[in-house]
Amino acid sequence: MLHAPTALIPWLDPQTIIGAAGPWALLVVCFIIFAETGLLVGFLLPGDTLLIIAGLLTHTSNVFGVNIWVVSLLIALSAFIGGEVGYVIGHKGGPAVFERKESGLFSRKNVERTNAFFERFGGLTVILARFVPIVRTFAPVAAGVGHMPWRRYSLYNFIGAMIWGFGLTMVGYLIAYIPWVRDLVVEYIDIILLIAVGGTAIVTLWHYLTERHKAKKAAAAGEDVVTDHEEAEELVLDADVFDRAPDLDGDGKH
Repeated sequence: MLHAPTALIPWLDPQTIIGAAGPWALLVVCFIIFAETGLLVGFLLPGDTLLIIAGLLTHTSNVFGVNIWVVSLLIALSAFIGGEVGYVIGHKGGPAVFERKESGLFSRKNVERTNAFFERFGGLTVILARFVPIVRTFAPVAAGVGHMPWRRYSLYNFIGAMIWGFGLTMVGYLIAYIPWVRDLVVEYIDIILLIAVGGTAIVTLWHYLTERHKAKKAAAAGEDVVTDHEEAEELVLDADVFDRAPDLDGDGKH
């Protein structure tokens, strides 16, 4: 029998959260995972942490009311669909997707960082990016803008979604088989949620405000903070990048 939550913070009591979200709880989680790669603002969302917590709570309190296989598969499906939507946005929008002003939600450096991953790891970036915040948000769009072959992209997207979405959720679930971890989660669930939700919110807000401050500071200094059409064209990856073998040791040789 599960130990009753300590409810140090009533509104973070799992029963309170489940009662409020009801059947929508899993849908909310799936939407967040979808948005991480399907929307250009997804890098502000707590993907990795959310997956682990979802698995843990499925084990300790059956938070979603369905078994772990359903939870993991739905999360993986959401990750896959998000990746497909991101690709379509890039494919249909073209370089114009990058034509915007620097802000807390968009940074040319984020696109350049993503491009650097593609330059080093080739098409495998679609899989590896799942485990790299920011890059996993911009990789689908960059692949779409660069017209990476859709069939290959979708294959890599599927593999990445399964390893990341399904895999990390299962890891969270399996961790709860460790007695002291399970007991700790059941005993201090409200504190754990506070740290997970509150900590993520703080980091997210800090990242957003920092990027926004940098953009305003650059604008005040007279720097170019708008990516125009010509600059956007420069951010488009060459088609041969997607066929490139990965440079795993970072020596510049593929």
